[in-house]
Amino acid sequence: MAGVQHASPKRLSAGLLMFSTSGERLEVFLVHPGGPFFAAKDAGVWSVPKGLIDPGEEPLETARREFREETGQRVRSCAPRPEFVELGSVVQRGGKRVVAWAFEGEWPNGAVFESNTFQLEWPRGSGRFVEIPEVDRGELFGLPTARRKINPAQAAFLDRLEAVLG
Repeated sequence: MAGVQHASPKRLSAGLLMFSTSGERLEVFLVHPGGPFFAAKDAGVWSVPKGLIDPGEEPLETARREFREETGQRVRSCAPRPEFVELGSVVQRGGKRVVAWAFEGEWPNGAVFESNTFQLEWPRGSGRFVEIPEVDRGELFGLPTARRKINPAQAAFLDRLEAVLG
């Protein structure tokens, strides 16, 4: 993607939006952030599986890696269309830029959702660290529900996917 390399690495993430078409219904796979800050939040906090781009890493490579790290599943496309559809970028509140691609796929039967974890001091200032999942769950949503749940800036990815698919 043109211009991707020019953003600060700490402010640039890449992700994949898996979608499925069942009959005439379009569904997208979103993840919910883990940890105590988001435990009771739902609307506006779900996201495309994404993460920071490592130095020297291509954004699409990052997006594939992050999908695997945040869901426990490798990217498996099940479509005759091009494997990855570029969805461009958005800037989230706070300034983080997210670039994304979409791919048609399905959650494997019987697959377990498993996210990588990180250490967090909780409660803040306590000196006690807990290990929490980066994301605590993932789910397929129809577009009307996905629009309510997704980070508002990332809703543009849903619009762009819908436009590409017609």
